[in-house]
Amino acid sequence: MKKELTKNPLAKGLIFDIDGTICDTMPIHFIAWRQTSAEHGIDFTPELFNEVIGVPALQTSQYLKNKFNANFDEVEFTRTKEERFEQNMHKAKPIMPVVNIILENKGKLPMACGTGGSQYLAWKTLEIAGVKDCFEHVVASEDVVNHKPFPDTFLRAAELIGIQPTDCEVFEDGQLGLLAAERAGMMWVDVTPYYEVTIGKEI
Repeated sequence: MKKELTKNPLAKGLIFDIDGTICDTMPIHFIAWRQTSAEHGIDFTPELFNEVIGVPALQTSQYLKNKFNANFDEVEFTRTKEERFEQNMHKAKPIMPVVNIILENKGKLPMACGTGGSQYLAWKTLEIAGVKDCFEHVVASEDVVNHKPFPDTFLRAAELIGIQPTDCEVFEDGQLGLLAAERAGMMWVDVTPYYEVTIGKEI
């Protein structure tokens, strides 16, 4: 039996990653990356996915192109992958231990999201998870220059909710995001022990 996820009692503001933290979208992202990569002869493995969790989609496409010396247009590659994801994102389930934290603190503590995804897909994912109305602010890939593991995403989220970074707690599932939270000087928790990770399994 998994232990209960709780917030740090010292936290005055809460910041959440989205994919793999609020909503179990990672298997759907994985399949979209795997299918798109396969069209170009790239074997997109779970291990490779773990390397790029939290990295914006276009940067991931550029990384794959360079790593495998592939011949494709990274913008078109990214568009194809994101379209595949969007077609199947309705299958994603909320990660209830995290959703419960959000619902318990709605209207009590300022909260924001910090994601490597786009604004469009971020808000759509929050809607699927049933928590869209709990947030006023999402810091997405187009809002910062330096993405996770740089702290900029979370520092901007803290600024938007008006809370000092040291008084914020970050909920994350990716190693790059956890490093970003640590570099921002924030409290943080890895949410992956609180739910079953299904990367590599079919949806």
